[in-house]
Amino acid sequence: MEAVLEIAGLQKTYRSRKGVRRALDGFDMVVEAGQVHGFLGPNGSGKTTTLRTLLGLIRPNGGRMAILGREVPEHLPAVAGQVGAIVESPQFFGNFTAWDTLSLLADAGGVRRQRVEAVLELVGLRDRGKDRVRTYSLGMKQRLAVASALLKEPKLLILDEPANGLDPGGIREMRTLMRTLSESGMTVLLSSHILGEIQLICDSVTIIAAGKRVATGSVADVLASHASSSVRVRLEPGIDLLGAAEILRAKGAQVDLGTDFFTVGNANNPAQITRILAESQIYVSELTPASADLESVFLELTGTAPVDGQNRQVDQVAAAGWGQ
Repeated sequence: MEAVLEIAGLQKTYRSRKGVRRALDGFDMVVEAGQVHGFLGPNGSGKTTTLRTLLGLIRPNGGRMAILGREVPEHLPAVAGQVGAIVESPQFFGNFTAWDTLSLLADAGGVRRQRVEAVLELVGLRDRGKDRVRTYSLGMKQRLAVASALLKEPKLLILDEPANGLDPGGIREMRTLMRTLSESGMTVLLSSHILGEIQLICDSVTIIAAGKRVATGSVADVLASHASSSVRVRLEPGIDLLGAAEILRAKGAQVDLGTDFFTVGNANNPAQITRILAESQIYVSELTPASADLESVFLELTGTAPVDGQNRQVDQVAAAGWGQ
């Protein structure tokens, strides 16, 4: 497939009294045409820095970037009309209506006024388009931001946390909209912390941690490369779960207790579980492989999984770049 977005060896450093922080340290990413591509990373990992650099808002220290086959930032004016973007929290004038806001943006961008009605319909604001933005909830303002990014009918749509403030119904509507746009030929780069949604909606993902790419590929391939050897075990009713878990632990199994089941994390040979328990007259009613999900893979790759007895601080992993 043709690459709509290419980033290679991207570097960005910041200097302060604390030293030098490498926000981006040779970061790479490729987004192919017509895909919904998830861009994932913990707070402070370099996601927003990447997007701001790509859009010419920050000057990089090194590396190469291209949008629609044109090198940026030098050719950004030539491709800007084909890119729609929301980066961080968008701000609007509270006394303007959504219609006023989008009409002004349409006039400034040379977009026909009829497009305003179309994007208000797309994002579900048709009936609130004449209300002042100051009366909008956070989720409604987010819908307005997405509408503004869609005004130009872009070939590449870049969205940073588009589900911020949306209720469950709104999140589902946003998911449907992203798929519809992709099916129409638009390429969507989607940054989000709602990993379950990313797994449902995206064709491919790139995961960044401490300014470096730690995984990329189709969602299926990324999950398959971190396939779990864990199995979920349920026993016959009335059997003591804790007692069964202790029997397996004594044989070297890594067991985590659930409410009515337990998980064995190092079950390379699940038949051993049934054999060991049967020797104690304990019989298994269900033995199910535990498939990896995007959240567990993300936590493993970025080193941000919670640790019992510890309070991980914001940017703890990314902050390792200071003073290096």
